[in-house]
Amino acid sequence: MTANPVESTALYDIPGPHTRRRHRMYGVVSTVLILALIGWVLYLLFDTEQFTYTKWMPFEYKGIQELLLRGLGNTLKAFAMAAVLSLTLGTVLATGRLSDHRPVRWISAMVVEFFRAMPVLVMIFFIFVALKVQPLPALVAGLTLYNGSVLAEVFRSGVNSVERGQREAAFALGLRKTQVMTYVLAPQAVRSMLPTIISQLVVALKDTSLGYLITYEEFLHAGKLIASNLDYDLPFIPVVMVISPIYIGMCMLLSWFAQWVSRWERRSPKTEAVEVAPAEPGTLLRGGVPPTAPRP
Repeated sequence: MTANPVESTALYDIPGPHTRRRHRMYGVVSTVLILALIGWVLYLLFDTEQFTYTKWMPFEYKGIQELLLRGLGNTLKAFAMAAVLSLTLGTVLATGRLSDHRPVRWISAMVVEFFRAMPVLVMIFFIFVALKVQPLPALVAGLTLYNGSVLAEVFRSGVNSVERGQREAAFALGLRKTQVMTYVLAPQAVRSMLPTIISQLVVALKDTSLGYLITYEEFLHAGKLIASNLDYDLPFIPVVMVISPIYIGMCMLLSWFAQWVSRWERRSPKTEAVEVAPAEPGTLLRGGVPPTAPRP
């Protein structure tokens, strides 16, 4: 009689009847508390007349809609530029930190540690005020320096996490270090780095909202203009209720894209080929067929 695979492979005790009932009770109590919190928030919104027509009327105007769309487009433009430049800078700095030359490693490490420790808003303000740069380049530069430095550490850690034997085997085949990094280490490291990369890009997307502090007309800046207009009775909460789901939706799209890329990589024949270990001499392949020796 074969053992239950769940019971034989679990690293923890299977919950018993009393534990399962307790977990169900915790779930019911948590659900009730969350629903009560949502109900309380809705009550406050209705009590303060946040759903009245007067507060939502501004969104019917074509000018307001165009303002929001223009702000959303500016946000996506700043994010796209910052994302591409951050990935590029992160790759360059990670390559420097993995260099065989000690001065290059030290310089790269100092750059990474300095910009990782520097607050994003301080960098944006310094570039905008001290260097007198336009709002969009100042915002993109600040986001690039910070996120590129963080991604550099992500790339370095991902490459170092690959099994050392892969690197040694590649060098034994006569590959140069650039080839080893490009064809052996990087493809294997990408799978482990991808969730962290997407998480950092989500941070960059949310940090584009800092652009409104330097008068960059991004999405949050557009909402601020609407909410601060006295003619519309300060519809601050409705503006937040419009802008927040859009930001959340964009972040969820990034996460979905990361999951799609991860699934595509697992199905890729190239990825599967990398994961297959070479057969040792004398071992049997699938089907009981011994590997053929190379012809002279």
